[in-house]
Amino acid sequence: MFVRSLSLGVAAAALLVGGAQAADLIIPTTPAPIYEAAGFSWDGMYAGVQGGGEFFDGFTNGVIGAHVGVNFIVADPILLGVEGTAEYVFGDETDGYGEFFINGRVGAVVTDSVLVYALAGAGVAAQDGSDNVGLYQLGGGVELAVTDAVSVRGQIVGVGTFDDGDDFFEAAKATIGVSYHF
Repeated sequence: MFVRSLSLGVAAAALLVGGAQAADLIIPTTPAPIYEAAGFSWDGMYAGVQGGGEFFDGFTNGVIGAHVGVNFIVADPILLGVEGTAEYVFGDETDGYGEFFINGRVGAVVTDSVLVYALAGAGVAAQDGSDNVGLYQLGGGVELAVTDAVSVRGQIVGVGTFDDGDDFFEAAKATIGVSYHF
């Protein structure tokens, strides 16, 4: 009889322990996190178009052109870049000519979608039938991301020539542009 009572006691204890373990198997879990995009990437190649005006000796010329470049985020939030531009300058006071620049850019990524930058470049103005003129430009701009791959920018630069002129800047150029980032 003792053995039977002991067996029933062990069986009852096993059932109670098994029931307690079964209750512990239901573990509340947190839902998997929803993936959020990392934001706009300023790193890499881009290409685009721009247009605006160049202000020189009291008259205004139109400017239309294209740009291509590459950016590198060297340390958050510092950006370094190299950009080439080709622009056609036209107006009532000129026969039209091309301006071609290679620019260096240094910028700060203010937010995921805002870049503020300074630029400096050297280039040439080429006009049919005339000598080419060496140019430089210094200025800056703001670029805003509007989609995952497209940005818009506004830029203001001073333009000067590498001759013995008295003025450091002989013209000011203001442009707005659109870029596609690859």
